[in-house]
Amino acid sequence: MPGFLLHLGATVTCMHAGLAQPTAPNPRVKVMGMPTVTMAPPYVVAGCTLAAIPSPPCVTAQWMTAATRVTSMGQPLLLLDSQSTCVPTGTPLLILSTQTRVTAM
Repeated sequence: MPGFLLHLGATVTCMHAGLAQPTAPNPRVKVMGMPTVTMAPPYVVAGCTLAAIPSPPCVTAQWMTAATRVTSMGQPLLLLDSQSTCVPTGTPLLILSTQTRVTAM
């Protein structure tokens, strides 16, 4: 299904309210003046509120799904409905907001 492209200004958090940011935004494709994000680089999570016992807090996250028809530099772009997994907790990231002008499939 089509979805809005994720960009550097999107609000993404872990399940425990930690702010997630891409480690390497994609400078070749911009929406609303901000770089988009491809599936390959991980996101880093800061401020995860999960207590260290019994599980350590979220540190990074890797994306599992992305656009199937739109790529940049050979990598699929992330969409509003892309799925991810945080390390070491195994929980997903939550995409709370993103731009609403450009869609991809």
